[in-house]
Amino acid sequence: MNERQIKILNIVNKEKRSAVTELAAAVGVSEVTIRKDLSVLEDKGLLKREHGFATMVEIDDVSKRMAIGYEVKRRIAKCAAASVVDGETVMIESGSSCALLAEELATVRRDITIITNSVFIANFVRDKQGARIILMGGEFQKEAQVMVGPLVRKCAESFYVDKLFVGTDGFNERGAMSGDLMRTEAVRAMADNAKEVNILTESAKFSRTGVVSLFSYGEISAVYTDENIDQVYLEVLREKGVDVHTA
Repeated sequence: MNERQIKILNIVNKEKRSAVTELAAAVGVSEVTIRKDLSVLEDKGLLKREHGFATMVEIDDVSKRMAIGYEVKRRIAKCAAASVVDGETVMIESGSSCALLAEELATVRRDITIITNSVFIANFVRDKQGARIILMGGEFQKEAQVMVGPLVRKCAESFYVDKLFVGTDGFNERGAMSGDLMRTEAVRAMADNAKEVNILTESAKFSRTGVVSLFSYGEISAVYTDENIDQVYLEVLREKGVDVHTA
């Protein structure tokens, strides 16, 4: 995705619904070019096209979360991708930043194997040639487009990797939090077979919490976030021995 398309996405997310003529004027290109850009963004599931207009994705799924704050999440994904080398096998759990990480790895790395429980991620990078995808089975959660349940644990037991990358819904004084028990159980099953647990999250998540404990600070190897992380949270992470990488 180029910078012009990111600008278009930001406009549509702000306005909720934007005319092609307005987008062309705002970005400074022809309506033909705008329509081509909108086709690219729609193919990625980041917006919807109507006759003469572009609108936000209305359903509460990974595509909608990815579209909000896309540029920040892309920087976080690029930062995390720097820790992965050609030929490596990694586990990646569902989430918008994690999906962008998978896309980055499949684009800039060679012979990467991605083990995931995310149907969204498998579909999101399906056209990329740089990655082999192993999709773990389980019970399908429709909105999150992710596999959960006992079969995920069974599948995870077949693999061992150095790095697991996950998202989070928030933090509290004990560590990373989640809002979904079944997804938490799936993530922890994946973590049992990974040497490192790496969290990708926007800095805004540090002011939120969840209802289920995901990982204690002692279980987290690294956090990849943006430069706007509050100094208080930054100090807490470092005091707990967590490596913090800002994008």
